[in-house]
Amino acid sequence: MSSASTSETDARYRYACEIARAAASRAYSWYQQRQKLVVEHKRDLQDVVSEADRNVEDLIKTLIAERYPDDAVIGEESGGNTQGATYVWVVDPIDGTACFINGLHNWCVSLAVLCEGEAVIGVVCDPNHQELFHARQGQGAWMNETRIHAHNAQHLNEGLLGLSNSSRVPSESVTSLITGLTAQGGMFIRIGSGALTSAWAAAGRLIGYYEAHMNPWDSLPGIVLMREAGGVTNDYLRNDGLKKGNPVLLANAAIYQQIKALVDNSALLD
Repeated sequence: MSSASTSETDARYRYACEIARAAASRAYSWYQQRQKLVVEHKRDLQDVVSEADRNVEDLIKTLIAERYPDDAVIGEESGGNTQGATYVWVVDPIDGTACFINGLHNWCVSLAVLCEGEAVIGVVCDPNHQELFHARQGQGAWMNETRIHAHNAQHLNEGLLGLSNSSRVPSESVTSLITGLTAQGGMFIRIGSGALTSAWAAAGRLIGYYEAHMNPWDSLPGIVLMREAGGVTNDYLRNDGLKKGNPVLLANAAIYQQIKALVDNSALLD
């Protein structure tokens, strides 16, 4: 990366943190009046969207356009076109909408920025716990002002593994992993927000995170966070992952290999 683009990326990193805080504040205001929300279903009864999602995404896109009008934006609710853009913002205004509308605290604002096709910034903001997870390529990963690091577990039974399932892939992709994990004395947790769970993994609260299929607006922030926290991840963007999504696996090097050995679609995780 040239010195000019490094400076430009640093500026976007600072602004991404500002945007995430502003969006999380807006989302939290909606959360406090969630009983009044208009809620719709997308692909199935578990895939929901509310007027809060669209309102917060509009805010994020407006803030990006004000400062970086030439940057592209891909939003979960509104899509986007990346053609010709050096910088691409990938945003989920509320990851964990089902938790959000049901009064559970497991939701967040999720942002990532790509430069020339590479994920270089990841930000996850959890307003319920006043925690901002943020990372910039080459500058480490942080929770608010505290440096974070991946868990140092060397075996699957040394902590909790974050998991999620997706209706876009067969359920066996996660049930086989659970069987293998529990057989080795491991335990798992699913909270309803992949972006927040992966941030927890980057912070060492979990030994890792796996999901058989994840969209880019949920996956890319955690991928940047984990890499900067000293862990490893699969090559998520391969095979047109930005458009189609891909599996996500992130953990320290030892746990990564142990989880990969239990996953049916491990060929996609190389």
